[in-house]
Amino acid sequence: MDRAAVVTSRRTPTLPECNISTSTLAFDQHFTTTAKGLLLMAEIVFGMLVWILVGGTDYFRLSALCWVMFVAVLFWVLTVCLYVIYLTGLHHRVPQVPWTTLSLCLNCSATALYLVTAVVDALSVNQAIRGRHNYNCWATSAFFACLTTVCYTGSTYLSYYSWKSTEEGQ
Repeated sequence: MDRAAVVTSRRTPTLPECNISTSTLAFDQHFTTTAKGLLLMAEIVFGMLVWILVGGTDYFRLSALCWVMFVAVLFWVLTVCLYVIYLTGLHHRVPQVPWTTLSLCLNCSATALYLVTAVVDALSVNQAIRGRHNYNCWATSAFFACLTTVCYTGSTYLSYYSWKSTEEGQ
């Protein structure tokens, strides 16, 4: 008996059958000029300024400013991740994730928590001595927390509009 005839071959699934894309991630240059891309970039910059300004002080002495740091760093990291996902087009390559709903939930929660954070940050300024380093940094961080809140509110509006149009299209 011929040895080649006895050997059975096992068929492994090919990549298209597993729904795995082998293409590399691309940079979506158009995304950076859209309202969504510009708002995400503003949220990243303003949010970073909030936690840098607070982090450069003795914030740990006030539990309210620990909350400001928690919210600022948490949503900064999440926003950077979302920006990279949209910038690389990963949201098109992973259609199993409801990106519009995820973006809406992130922006709604960020708007609500950053609103509380901006108020807490502004009220904490009175705990510092006027003209000192902590006072200047906390007052400036309260201003940027308000700007970040406005940016997240705009992103929430755009996400809701996008989510509503996807829901109506189904």
